Amino acid sequence: MTFEEILPALKAGKKAVRTKGWGASEEYIFVVSDDTLAGEKINPYLMIRTKEEPALSQFMPTSCDVLADDWELVD
Repeated sequence: MTFEEILPALKAGKKAVRTKGWGASEEYIFVVSDDTLAGEKINPYLMIRTKEEPALSQFMPTSCDVLADDWELVD
């Protein structure tokens, strides 16, 4: 699947992973859409779960990620 094809699923709460191009530590990405900070709502953003510590980081897709066609839904 392309990044454009997985975006609606991510927005609906699914998780996605690239099967090629990622190293062994990346697990999946997902959307955080209901976050707050000091009582203020935060706009939705992408997170990535890895096998590293800390396990969660904000995900900013690269041009390779956006142009890849090997995305898969994992949830």
